[in-house]
Amino acid sequence: MRPLSEQDIRNSFVNCSKGEAKRLAIPRDLAERPWDDLDFLGWRDPGAPDRSYLVTEWAGRPTGVTLRFPSGQRGFLHRSMCSVCLTTHPGNGVSLMTARKAGTAGREGNSVGIYMCADLACSLYLRGKKQLDSGSRIGESLTLEQQIARATGHLSAFLDRLYA
Repeated sequence: MRPLSEQDIRNSFVNCSKGEAKRLAIPRDLAERPWDDLDFLGWRDPGAPDRSYLVTEWAGRPTGVTLRFPSGQRGFLHRSMCSVCLTTHPGNGVSLMTARKAGTAGREGNSVGIYMCADLACSLYLRGKKQLDSGSRIGESLTLEQQIARATGHLSAFLDRLYA
């Protein structure tokens, strides 16, 4: 992913108002992010524990999405798999992220969802750059490039549903 500025990020959001995009918390460490290892930039809102944000290249431009997820606790023995990177996590490591649809449908309250790593570090798990405390990645015969293509395909399909 190419590095993005704060303004690039704020201008990219498709499922919130310009005012909401102007007020959301942007990570302060953009210069230190491992951009070459990211398929998308994802972060949680430190001021709103049920909100997170995702920005990725989609349809040839940066596209940002506001996401919400439930704050309910799951037991440590419960395991879930991320739909993007296929990493399994115990407890709350995977969460259903919901996004308001873009345009009129979103203003009417329609949304779509996807199960994702709660820390939004899918790209780093795929590449082995972030290790799991407990949990696992499935042993696969696909190359890393094929796994990345699959993950970005799953994310693109989710973004497509924002406009359907």
